[in-house]
Amino acid sequence: MDLLIEHYNKFNEDKRLKSRHGQVEFRVSMNYIHKYLEEIGRDAKILDVGAATGAYSIPLAKEGYEVHALELVKHNVQRLRAKADKIKESAQDPFNLNAVQGNALKMSRKFEADYFDLVLIFGPMYHLFSYEDKLKVIEEAKKLTKKGGIIMIAYLMNDYAVVKHGFMEKSIADSVEKNKVDINYNVMSTEDDLYEYVSLDNINRLASDSGLERITIFTPDGPANYIRPALRGMDENSFELFVKYVESIAQRQDMIGAAGHTVDVLRK
Repeated sequence: MDLLIEHYNKFNEDKRLKSRHGQVEFRVSMNYIHKYLEEIGRDAKILDVGAATGAYSIPLAKEGYEVHALELVKHNVQRLRAKADKIKESAQDPFNLNAVQGNALKMSRKFEADYFDLVLIFGPMYHLFSYEDKLKVIEEAKKLTKKGGIIMIAYLMNDYAVVKHGFMEKSIADSVEKNKVDINYNVMSTEDDLYEYVSLDNINRLASDSGLERITIFTPDGPANYIRPALRGMDENSFELFVKYVESIAQRQDMIGAAGHTVDVLRK
């Protein structure tokens, strides 16, 4: 936990999502979020778990939704509150954003049960190394979600890590030798590695064991993380076409398993 907090005291999530590959992930994710919010209505109450400094919380609050942000790292909570206060000072329209420090494994201690229409879990699963902890986060979110409400959960994908960090960055032989990758090319992460990678089988098992109904599963970034240099060099028109391409293949199972990120969309 101390390593994780130290990491996110230095890590700039806002900067990542403003990069070309980050913009693909953000824009495709927001398209799906807006799709479900349209179904729920303008009175939707949103919980953003692992909110960092508000990349999703702030724009959703600006749109007029009631947003509650839960974030583990105190430094990030302070930055998020400072941003929210600055926006409130000049906002012409309602801006309702409440930022709370807390742990995704214990979030039901912080909020009222059956309160939220939409829960976003975009980050916590990246740093939980046991199946039991991952399922616990989903169960905690389930307690806080209204019947019929939606939970969106983001994961980092195993094969992306093997191809990108192993083969493309030429560390695969060392990883195999040190048992960081097993004989079936499963990444064997520990807490010292900070990040945990999963397969579609892992995600499917969690969805089944949660007792929630899957609405859809999609990749918000597709091949974007593999081609970062190409994305940076694209003209605006080509980049917009790439975003549309990722949107068009977002639910294709052959693309999901190899992508950098996958988002599972579940209904209570």
